[in-house]
Amino acid sequence: MLVFSTLSAWLRDEGVERSVIGFFSWVGVTYSIKVFWAPVIDRLPLPVLTGLLGKRRSWMLLAQLGIAVGLIGMGNSDVHTQLYQIALFAVWVAFCSATQDVVIDAYRIESVLPEYQGAMAATYVLGYRIALLAAGAGVFYIADYSSWKFAYFVMATAMLVGLVTTLCLEEPKHKPINAIESLENKLETVLGVERRQNIWQRLLAGFSDAVLSPFLEFFSRNGKTGLLILMLIAVYKMSDITMGVMANPFYLDLGFSKKEIAEITKFFGFFMTIAGAALGGALVIRYGIMRPLLLGAVMVAVTNLLFAVLAVSQPSLLLLAGVVSADNLSGGIATSVFIAYLSSLTSTAYTATQYALFSSLMTLPAQLLGGFSGIVVDSYGYTVFFIYSSTVGLPAIILVFFLMWHQSRSKRYSHNP
Repeated sequence: MLVFSTLSAWLRDEGVERSVIGFFSWVGVTYSIKVFWAPVIDRLPLPVLTGLLGKRRSWMLLAQLGIAVGLIGMGNSDVHTQLYQIALFAVWVAFCSATQDVVIDAYRIESVLPEYQGAMAATYVLGYRIALLAAGAGVFYIADYSSWKFAYFVMATAMLVGLVTTLCLEEPKHKPINAIESLENKLETVLGVERRQNIWQRLLAGFSDAVLSPFLEFFSRNGKTGLLILMLIAVYKMSDITMGVMANPFYLDLGFSKKEIAEITKFFGFFMTIAGAALGGALVIRYGIMRPLLLGAVMVAVTNLLFAVLAVSQPSLLLLAGVVSADNLSGGIATSVFIAYLSSLTSTAYTATQYALFSSLMTLPAQLLGGFSGIVVDSYGYTVFFIYSSTVGLPAIILVFFLMWHQSRSKRYSHNP
């Protein structure tokens, strides 16, 4: 938030041109390409820190310190004379923040048993939502009371919460996996760098172990089903993200005031998302991952149809509250269950790298498709658009059904060879 919408509000409030503010959105590319340095986080120990804190906590602490320093730098810069400096600090904050995402994802996956990943995901969503409030509405209140600079200093200070937590956590246990070592050795042999006789062979061997092996391990574990899993990851959030792009313009076009939209979407949205995430975590513990995953996909697609009903109805705050509540409840369930599903797909040997790949694949196709949302609305209207956004969710439902059938068949064969 502090390098996206909140930063945009600060810049515009200070009179920066909209065209310049638009360029700042490129900072978001950092989050989409975090998969490129996730292998470094998986493999590279930090001097001194790793010995003191362990593999995950050392990187977590370094990332949090980097965020705090970057926020202080942004707050200490003048918007009118040092805009370039603010841009550099924003990129630095985004880089450190994306790094923290990678490490926290790896930590939460490695720190609990697979059956509790749903509950861990629900807690993760809760913390994320609280952070959105603090870095969004919280910063606006502070800026209104004092100044934008002071608000960013307060946010830098708030990073102490993460720093103290990191120091109080226990490091997950990292056990060597013989099968992984064998896989890496075979891949090095295929590439002809197993002897590591010169610097180029050592570099290629390191690249092979850190970057190529995680992909090979995933497909060696899942076989041809791996392609279907990746397809599901790519399409699961499409319905949700496609609809979300046009949600606020839709509310405004219906005639609701900004105050009404803020009160209903923020209040109901926050609590219903948290309730949905908690329910999703409980469902994973009770029923496993696949059935709640199917439920989340169906609910997201169905609730999009409620927006089509809203589009052809007389504007009503009560109806808006009901639709927003249903949408956020289903979104909370789908998000926590899907996070748990992605977490279950990773190998503990390559947790950070594989999850970073999955999370990038989860958002990129959906965001690309979401870019056409305005064209659909302009051409066919909101009613058709929401039916379309619901239909976009059908591939995810079909793929979940197919993967459930495949798992069931595999279990039958394993019990009756």
